[in-house]
Amino acid sequence: MSTDTTQLPAGFSAHVANIGIKDDTSDFVVVTADAVVAAAAVFTRSRFAGPSVVVSREHVADHGARALVVISKNANVATGDEGLANARTVVAGVAATLGCEPADVLIASTGVIGRQYPMANVTAGLDALAQQSVPFASRSAIDVATAIMTTDTVAKVASATVTGSDARVVGVAKGVGMIEPDMATLITLMFTDAAVAPDDLDAIFRRVIDRTFNCVSVDTDTSTSDTAIVLASGAAGAVDLAAFEAALGEVALSLAKQVARDGEGAEKLIEVLVDGARDHAQAKRVAKAIVNSPLVKTAVHGADPNWGRVAMAVGKCSDDTDIDEANVVIRFGMQECYPSQVDAAGLAMLSDYLRGEDVLIHVSLGIADGTATVWGCDLTDGYVRINADYTT
Repeated sequence: MSTDTTQLPAGFSAHVANIGIKDDTSDFVVVTADAVVAAAAVFTRSRFAGPSVVVSREHVADHGARALVVISKNANVATGDEGLANARTVVAGVAATLGCEPADVLIASTGVIGRQYPMANVTAGLDALAQQSVPFASRSAIDVATAIMTTDTVAKVASATVTGSDARVVGVAKGVGMIEPDMATLITLMFTDAAVAPDDLDAIFRRVIDRTFNCVSVDTDTSTSDTAIVLASGAAGAVDLAAFEAALGEVALSLAKQVARDGEGAEKLIEVLVDGARDHAQAKRVAKAIVNSPLVKTAVHGADPNWGRVAMAVGKCSDDTDIDEANVVIRFGMQECYPSQVDAAGLAMLSDYLRGEDVLIHVSLGIADGTATVWGCDLTDGYVRINADYTT
């Protein structure tokens, strides 16, 4: 992973500001390209998808965009026609500043559901943007990542260089709760100066999202606002597509793990590997059953090597009738727990292992060669406290 995570790739710049939605940190960000560039995006499949998702779906349908805008701490979800009109107002305001069509601007929003944008603040923020002599003066990816945070404890940034070229991929993400992706998850924005044709960018992006962000879960809850966007400026020229996909995947995987590690109240990253499955879909289904189990999560949190909870999670995949307990192997880290018996000394060693910040649960189903890896976190009293007090 490249250490150069602080600057957006060539061809992109940003405006970051506080417009009064958050108390004391930036809550409004626009990232713009020098012209309309190749774009791809995937969104939540929630039946309560917010106006930002509705508008961005429309605008990215042609696989091109000039800019994206994110408003943080207000999801603008379940806000009816007024909320949809407000989202279009934001997009139109950014487009007017850039001198482009509103359809060339994408929008994302994150935060509390059921509240209208404070449009007086938003309008003032748009006016301030339009009045600046150099409105897009920043190239800091960290500033962009910070501006989209809600209950995140750290800004999430990653970057990589495309092998065989000078092209870079830089990504930011936010999200620590309400995360069980049904397309991607949370909000993640990726930027590259590689020249990639729009159709290729879309296909590659969907594959990368499916094996990274779509394999993350914090609490089994799918957000109404999930948005994943990639923009490609082309400023660094053409690249090998396989090398580009590898770099994009490196960035997405880093961000996905950062999201899981920063899960609300989390203290440990849980990685679940399931192999020996009938196919990838079955492996992923079983892995998600394990990582989403509150009993597994709390056992990991308490450093309790209770492998029986993992067996329970595998067993509740009752529609997978080809799973036979006689063929299943369960491990914590490298230590087999089932079917081999673990003695008292072995259990003590497992408890020590579970006290670490990274925990691997490895389950082999003994059916075929399907495999999948997913990521999540432990369940702590901190998660309960954060969400019990979220709007109060």
